[in-house]
Amino acid sequence: MPAGLTDSTLRIDYCFSGTDNSCHISIAEQRVSAGWAGRRVNMDHHYLGGNGTITLKDARDGRTLYVNTFSTLFQEWQATEEATRVSKAFENVFLLPMPKDTAIVEVTLRDLQGRTTATHSHLVNPRDILIRPISSEKPLPHRYLLRSPQMESAIDIAIVAEGYTEAEMPQFYQHAEEALDALLSHEPFGSLRDKFNVVAVAAPSTESGVSIPSQHTWRKTAVSSHFDTFYSARYLTTLHLRQLHDLLAGIPYEHIIILANTDHYGGGGIYNSYTLTTARHAAFRPVVVHEFGHSFAGLADEYYYDDQYVEYYYPHIEPWEHNITTMKNFSAKWEDMLPKENAQKRTGKKKRAQQEISPLDTEAIGVYEGAGYQSKGVYRSTPNCRMKTNEAAAFCPVCRRSIQRLVQFYTEAGH
Repeated sequence: MPAGLTDSTLRIDYCFSGTDNSCHISIAEQRVSAGWAGRRVNMDHHYLGGNGTITLKDARDGRTLYVNTFSTLFQEWQATEEATRVSKAFENVFLLPMPKDTAIVEVTLRDLQGRTTATHSHLVNPRDILIRPISSEKPLPHRYLLRSPQMESAIDIAIVAEGYTEAEMPQFYQHAEEALDALLSHEPFGSLRDKFNVVAVAAPSTESGVSIPSQHTWRKTAVSSHFDTFYSARYLTTLHLRQLHDLLAGIPYEHIIILANTDHYGGGGIYNSYTLTTARHAAFRPVVVHEFGHSFAGLADEYYYDDQYVEYYYPHIEPWEHNITTMKNFSAKWEDMLPKENAQKRTGKKKRAQQEISPLDTEAIGVYEGAGYQSKGVYRSTPNCRMKTNEAAAFCPVCRRSIQRLVQFYTEAGH
């Protein structure tokens, strides 16, 4: 481990609460466990902007020991109509390397225009007697599906069962294998398979299936997930992040994929939090890859419905996600990947008047209007992509490049 850090994990449970225009950050609990499954290189800077940042600094000299970025369900909720009428609280869990000596943790949240909405700083003393140890004596049954030749430096992914009873665990392991196969069938994951460790965790549920509030169905399940998040029928999430992380005690992990035992369509992916998708639906394979594109790679949705309560992207702000642009700072995106003959690249128009391009084409790089839920003012790089539709054959070249660079950032020093 780099100087100032130990080979153990500090888990901090926070509560983020507020309304559409207010936000408060509180600590719920601090915990510690043996071993560190996060990145071991490039620890003092980040690759993606996210909607929040958590930073660990040496208390004596202010040196950054570790930094990571994230997005949260709470911040998504702040953009809903409900947030204008009521205050709510959301659980959030972050994993940091435990410092050797007293350190400062700083949490910063930003709104959709990149403005800071809340900050919170607090000291962490590794000798604090109230930091509760996490027992790893009896981890849940688990099975490695993929092991890197360099296990310690690889990216650790846990695939977690949700809504599977003890008797259904053989089916869960089959679904976990299928999820991994779906990921590896997409580039650049296939070519980079040696950069990952993937473990399937058989977290048992009392009842089979998951909760669907719109059908008045509530199940007792491992992570208490449910559809109808924010009253959107297909949005499947869990609000119980402490419960989720408790299930993974004693198992190395950094990124999480949750498989829900249902054929009801839906899912969700939150950057550096988790992917959650349905394992029995016909679209399981493309959806799990799409949602992992959100939770692992921080990729934006490239489809648009124009039905959101507020705009997510604004013309004077360049999105932090690498696969969409408002053209505010296009040179930071895929300008270098455009065909040289595309002289109108900055207008959002395609100079291919004589050439018909299939709407399913994932390779014809240009600047296509419509992305990030908005039909106007936000652009994607190709007609189609895994981040746009389930019918897309692959990630587009821009998404592939971003994922590859992110994997390099996690595993290779100097990125």
